[in-house]
Amino acid sequence: MTQMVFIHGPGAGGCADSYIHQLKYYSGSLAPTLPGHPDGTACPNVERYTEWLRGWLWSKGKQKDLVLIGFTLGGCIALQYGLDYPDEVKALVLMTTGMRPRERRPGTLEFRLKAAEDPETYRQWLDTMQHQFLFMTPELGEHLLECHRKVGPLSQYRDFVALDHFDVRERIHTLRPPLLLIRGADDPNLSPEYELEIHQAVPGSHYLKLKNAGHFPFAEKPEEVNRAIDEFLASRT
Repeated sequence: MTQMVFIHGPGAGGCADSYIHQLKYYSGSLAPTLPGHPDGTACPNVERYTEWLRGWLWSKGKQKDLVLIGFTLGGCIALQYGLDYPDEVKALVLMTTGMRPRERRPGTLEFRLKAAEDPETYRQWLDTMQHQFLFMTPELGEHLLECHRKVGPLSQYRDFVALDHFDVRERIHTLRPPLLLIRGADDPNLSPEYELEIHQAVPGSHYLKLKNAGHFPFAEKPEEVNRAIDEFLASRT
């Protein structure tokens, strides 16, 4: 039986709560909170997060027919899982995700470190986070902002470091599980089109760009994303 697993992204903006629309839509789906967000000890890299996720799923008896849906860091974890344990994965859905280290504006990491110590920088960091919720309902955006306050900028800093060391370009051609890639066409971060790079490297993969969607397409256009996932999975059966 297919098991849907939603994996969140850095800090708290991509926390498990951001998948509220998918958790309601897909009965029996799971959305773990990664360690260090804020409870527990954060993993130092994507590989360790992948092993943590696998242990978490196995503890629940979920060892096969996994549909892993991940956002940014969660997408990298899902991709690593699909590469390392393809026999356990039925399909992958990656959103706002790359297969190589992120290209960031100078000072991005230092900004998070300073925000953990300086109240004014902390306020600026929260404003930056809120700006990313451009296409989200105000209610969900405010809830995720509150999650950011609880988790804090250091958690996001650690996750960014993990992302910046993730690189599976040499292995990507070996990916076996079916793959759907989703990107918001109007992401305010203006990041490179990492998803297209993966799409071009994985024959048979599907790529969807959603208009009027930004950094969080699954929370901004939930009906369209859920429909795309349904159609993708139906095409694989």
